[in-house]
Amino acid sequence: MTGVTSLAFAVRAMTKRYGLVSAVENVSFTVASGTTAALVGPPGAGKTTIARTLLGLLEPTSGTASVGGPGTNRPRGDADRDAGSSARVVGGVLAPRGLHAGRTARDHLRVYAAAVGVPDGRVEEVLELVGLGDVARSKAGALSAGQQTRLALATAVLGDPPLLVLDEPMDGLDTAERGWLQDFLRRHAKRGGSALVTSESLAAVLPGADNVIVLSNGAVVYQGSPARLRRGHPDRLVVAASTPIALATVLAARGFTDAVIRPDGRLAVAEATEADIRDAATAAQVRLDSIIPDLIHPDRVLASLTKPQAPAISPYPGLSGTAHHPTPMPYGIPR
Repeated sequence: MTGVTSLAFAVRAMTKRYGLVSAVENVSFTVASGTTAALVGPPGAGKTTIARTLLGLLEPTSGTASVGGPGTNRPRGDADRDAGSSARVVGGVLAPRGLHAGRTARDHLRVYAAAVGVPDGRVEEVLELVGLGDVARSKAGALSAGQQTRLALATAVLGDPPLLVLDEPMDGLDTAERGWLQDFLRRHAKRGGSALVTSESLAAVLPGADNVIVLSNGAVVYQGSPARLRRGHPDRLVVAASTPIALATVLAARGFTDAVIRPDGRLAVAEATEADIRDAATAAQVRLDSIIPDLIHPDRVLASLTKPQAPAISPYPGLSGTAHHPTPMPYGIPR
C-alpha cells in the first residue's frame, strides 16, 4: 500500500501511574521512520518515563508505547527483555550514563559487547564512530562530559540499532559537543535510522529536530514541525513610529497581517523585513524613529507552552474549582 508512513515510535493513550501519582496521562504521539524527534518539557513533565517505557524498562499502566524498525513493530515491556535482540532494534542513553569510572572506554564497551553478543571488533568500530579512538585507554571517570556522552552513545549503538532513545543527551554539553551530536543524528537519519531525544531545553535540540513534541504535566501540549512551532511564536521587528495604526494598515494591505501594537505604543511586526517596513512607512507618510529586532529564544517558546495554568476559583467556599489530578512524578524515575 503506497502513501503509508512507517513509524519508528508510537505512543498511544499511554498512562503511567505510581499508586495515585501520575507520571504521564493519556499521552499519544508518533515519530516517523528516518527522522529525529525532540521530546521536550520542564522537569517532571514525563519525558524520562516515556523514554524508559520505549526502552522496555517500564510498563505503562494503560495504553502502549511501541517501537518499530526493520522486521519489528511491537510494544515494549516484559516480553521484550532479550538483551541481544533488543540491542539490534533500539539503543538507549539514559541519565545517569551508567559508566564505571574505573574502567577504560574500551573495556567498558567490551563488557557491554559481551552482554549483547557482538564481537570485540565492533568495539573498535564504535570508538571510531563516536570519535573516541584516541582516548580508548582512558578511564571513563577521567573523560569530559562530552566524551562521557559519546561513550554512552557508543554503548547504545553497539548492536547497530536503527532506533535510538536518548534521554537528556545535551545536558552538560558545550556548543561544539551539541553540534557534533546533532550531526551524528543527521547521519543516522540519512542511513534510515530514527531517534527520540529528550531535553529540558528546546534550544538545545531544535536545530537537529524534524519533529517536536512538547510535554507539560504529563500531557502533550504541542506536536508538529519546528517551522510550525516558530510560526506560532515568530521573531518580530519592533517599530517606533509616529502613527503606528496607519503603518499597520498599510502593512496589512501588503500581506503583513501579524502586527501587534504593544502597550508602549510600538508596533511589533512578524515576517516583514526592515525594507518592507520602510517602504510601508513611506507609503503611509509615517515617520520611523527606530526598528529593533525582537528575536524569540526557543526556550521562551517552551516556557509559554508549558506555563502552569492558574486554577479556576470556585464560587463555593472550601471547594476547588478544578478536578483533582495526581501530581506528576519528579524527573528521573528510578528503575
